[in-house]
Amino acid sequence: MATNPSLVVRLVSASVAISNRAGSIIREIMKAGDLGVVHKDKDKTDPQTEADRKAQRCIVASLAKRFPGVTVIGEEDLSQDDSLIEMKDSEEVLKVKCPDDLKDVKPGEVCIWVDPVDGTTEYTQGFLDHVTVLIGVAVNGKAVGGVIHQPYYNYQAGPGAPMGRTMWGIVGVGCFGCENKDSLGGKRVITTTRSHGTEAVQETIDAMQPDEVLRVGGAGHKVLLLLEGRASAYIFASPGCKKWDTCAPQALLNSMGGKLTDVHGNLYEYHKEVKHRNMGGVIAAARNHEFYVSRVPQSIKDQLPAA
Repeated sequence: MATNPSLVVRLVSASVAISNRAGSIIREIMKAGDLGVVHKDKDKTDPQTEADRKAQRCIVASLAKRFPGVTVIGEEDLSQDDSLIEMKDSEEVLKVKCPDDLKDVKPGEVCIWVDPVDGTTEYTQGFLDHVTVLIGVAVNGKAVGGVIHQPYYNYQAGPGAPMGRTMWGIVGVGCFGCENKDSLGGKRVITTTRSHGTEAVQETIDAMQPDEVLRVGGAGHKVLLLLEGRASAYIFASPGCKKWDTCAPQALLNSMGGKLTDVHGNLYEYHKEVKHRNMGGVIAAARNHEFYVSRVPQSIKDQLPAA
């Protein structure tokens, strides 16, 4: 273990353990058989489940208890539950050397963005490998660390197989927990939304001239496809997603040399006063990010404000 780990390292270490606990909660609720679905919109396109509620109470209460003075913003508007506090750490994370520019970060400079169940619609529909838990750490508005936990990774492997995995990253340290196998064979594979498509999204994808399009749920899951080398870029030319969807994925991509921006190529900021909606869409890639930004039609860029 590093001597006197920095606040950022301790936050990511705690977030790994907390996300693992949240993943267990998500699986337990699914196994019990009552998801407790309510809808946050009149059109019933934005479901919330008991897994969203209980996992967020666990994450927010744990972070608030352990890191007073740090701002935590979650997708769900809930009170916290101190009975769900997780106090464990990841020894793997605590061993890393903190980059010099992050060593002296103070609690008031940190904002943490939490999506307790990214891919809730997919969770309710049985697309379980699309589901992730996202905890993103931002310092002075910049995404610098994060955790993507996939509670149902390996869930189809059969009885007794270990289930779930956690990826984490710190900019200047690296990205850990998954292997980039680059299985594309030179093909341009685009991943995008499976449930929130628009003409603008499709027009932008067509402009990329992809060899294949993967329509999957959850921003976390889409970025995992990039981290693993199973997709070339994540394209979403629409103002649909929020800061809690992209903070952790942006940090992990940045930590391995990739990039997540709006359609204009601007990085999103994550300070506590920022608007929650990402009005400028998403262009994410593990490499060649500039190419994808350059292929966004100007007419689409004119429709979406810059971050």
